[in-house]
Amino acid sequence: MKKIVVIGGGAAGAKAASKAKRLNPNNQVELYTKTSEIAYSLCGLPYFIEGSVKKIEDLIIRTPQDFEKNGINIFLNHEASEIFPEKNCILINNNHIFYDELILALGANINLPNIKNLNAKNVFSLRSLESGKLIKEKMKESKNVLIIGAGYIAIELIEAFTKNNFNVILLEKKERIASDFDEDFSEHIQKMIDYKTKGQLQCHYNENVIEFLTDENNSFKGAKTESNKEFFADFCILATGAIPNVDIAKNAGIKLGTTGAIEVDSKMRTNYQNIFACGDCAQKYCIITQEPTYIGLGTIANKEGRVAAINADGTNYENFDGVLKSTITRFYDWTISKTGLTMQEAKKYSKDINLEPICSSITKNDKAGYMPDTNKMTIKIVADKRSGEVLGAQGIGWSGNISQRINTITSALKSRLTVEKLLHLDLAYSPPFSSSIDPILTACYQLKELMKK
Repeated sequence: MKKIVVIGGGAAGAKAASKAKRLNPNNQVELYTKTSEIAYSLCGLPYFIEGSVKKIEDLIIRTPQDFEKNGINIFLNHEASEIFPEKNCILINNNHIFYDELILALGANINLPNIKNLNAKNVFSLRSLESGKLIKEKMKESKNVLIIGAGYIAIELIEAFTKNNFNVILLEKKERIASDFDEDFSEHIQKMIDYKTKGQLQCHYNENVIEFLTDENNSFKGAKTESNKEFFADFCILATGAIPNVDIAKNAGIKLGTTGAIEVDSKMRTNYQNIFACGDCAQKYCIITQEPTYIGLGTIANKEGRVAAINADGTNYENFDGVLKSTITRFYDWTISKTGLTMQEAKKYSKDINLEPICSSITKNDKAGYMPDTNKMTIKIVADKRSGEVLGAQGIGWSGNISQRINTITSALKSRLTVEKLLHLDLAYSPPFSSSIDPILTACYQLKELMKK
């Protein structure tokens, strides 16, 4: 029997605590979280704001009582302030809590930009269920919203607000939307968003916000950018990304990686043998490049929490292989997704890992052309010309048809398939689901020709 203490109640922490107890019911498992909720889905907040998720409580996966019934002790509103690794002790709410194994699932904080009057009222972020409630309340008396940032969360929020007949202003300091994608794909995404929003959205790029304009009550009324432009709205949402929450770990001598997140091995172990880290506070490794990387996703957090618990229990051991940074989102009835390396990323790593990246981008019917609901989809596949190995893919198209293609490429990446081997996959076909030559295969045929040149 071990005493396993978990810090953090998000996806990674909740999974780690549950798994540690299931592995050995005799384990004394305690979970501490500084919030008043546990095991909730932040990913669902845009859909609560949009209205398809009716109640904020629907985003709670398991209640504290559910965990308690399984013998896991849950401590809400308990904030860890200091770790003493040599003493196997952690200070929580001014009490010294001792452990045999410690699992840090500290999550991430919003990446706060350097903006004057950042603490103005009616400036929100999506890092808690409470923030979702506050935004929903503000919507009742508003019709204009300003979003800072142009990544996935911003795209989901544009859908949420325009579906509620809001006027949306998007400000982004970079030169395009969805800059994690290649430039040509960002253009596809922009055209699709402009088409669907029909004048409800204004996008302004290369605009760095430096100040929030406020009224006499310190309430947000607008934003001023570095180019001296002013934009006005009823409230503002920061969709500026997240950074790992690592201060308590850093102060305890737990090693951080080059990404700023906690450095872990494949067992999710830190530089202390009985301290593990998982989820958004932990550094990841890219399966393709074998280089450190960082991404915060609930799917990854769940897997890492599971692996951390298995290795903390110590009866068996398991490795976490790394990530491909596979992502997907919906915009109205369109899907945007990617996995592995984009062309811009492959070029960046080309010297370090000896790549000669090439790519093929095709736009094609997503099913047989004679089917009544046929639509166009665009798939872009990146490969290494020297080895023939597939490196990544990006896709945009109608819902349901992109996810299966990107997930197919994800499997190919994990298996390190070459373009030639991918061409010989026996993909399922029926007219309602695909053209007779799947768009993936069409892109691969093009890549094969490029490799001959």
